[in-house]
Amino acid sequence: MKPNYIIIPLITIAVAVIGSFLTSAGMDWYKTLNLPSLAPGGGFIGSVWTVIFILSTISVLIIWNSAPRTNLFWWIIGFFIVNAILNVLWSYIFFYSHNIGPSIIEMIILEISVLGLCILIWPYSRVASILIWPYAIWVCFATYLAYNIWILNK
Repeated sequence: MKPNYIIIPLITIAVAVIGSFLTSAGMDWYKTLNLPSLAPGGGFIGSVWTVIFILSTISVLIIWNSAPRTNLFWWIIGFFIVNAILNVLWSYIFFYSHNIGPSIIEMIILEISVLGLCILIWPYSRVASILIWPYAIWVCFATYLAYNIWILNK
């Protein structure tokens, strides 16, 4: 078995665990906020993130195992790494630090990184790119929710 089949999922699990820890640390605060009517429950959000992490891991594995090691390949890997950092950073800013406004700005940057992945991956593997689309859609929706939470709790 190739080491990347262990290392890449472990990186994904680390991102998910750290993000979950930071989110859990802010749940008491979150429960005091006025939420928009479209805000889904925590169980649904957790399920969505589980699917997103699985699809993203498959996407990275497809790219890692099939794409030639060109400069573009390394840009894609760099985007995946930056994206993982931004993902954890958002949980820190929003849930752990309770900074809704700055979290929206960070989330817009996160969305740009996800869209960048979709675009950069497309020439190598349409399947790997399409696996990232739910992530892009979810971050867009989550940005909308965060903006509305910010407006409702000014």
